[in-house]
Amino acid sequence: MTWSAKVEVNSENQTSTAAHRRSAHNRPYTETVTAPDPKSVKVNLTTGSGVDIEWKDGHRSHYTFRFLRDACPCALCDDERGKSGREPGEPPGLAPGALPLFKEAAKPLSADAVGKYAIKFHWNDGHELGIYSWQFLRDYCPCEQCKAARTAVKTG
Repeated sequence: MTWSAKVEVNSENQTSTAAHRRSAHNRPYTETVTAPDPKSVKVNLTTGSGVDIEWKDGHRSHYTFRFLRDACPCALCDDERGKSGREPGEPPGLAPGALPLFKEAAKPLSADAVGKYAIKFHWNDGHELGIYSWQFLRDYCPCEQCKAARTAVKTG
């Protein structure tokens, strides 16, 4: 599934304040930034390799489906992550004394655009509540450069 420029977000005039973003996703950022705008979005359902986004500023992000499932921004998943101290995209740990069990690989059965600002997945485990905004995906880009920037903000 590929989104073309015709269905992309045009957010040049949209801004997100730090107070709103912190309350919505507990993000560590403190500045007001222009909302990100993807140039292209490729959802690789058939191959199962994940989602590739090229942002209008030239940055490229790759999200595995496992990362995206573990990063689900819905209230239930966000609450669960908060209780265990995990960041979006971090897999849940095993409970003390628990044995690892086989878990089917996370894979969306389908993906849909949500307006011009987000994407939603229907996962093979039945979960479908998370709406992944472009802002959320850019804030939690798993590339090394973005991880380092998030770490610098936390420790800085």
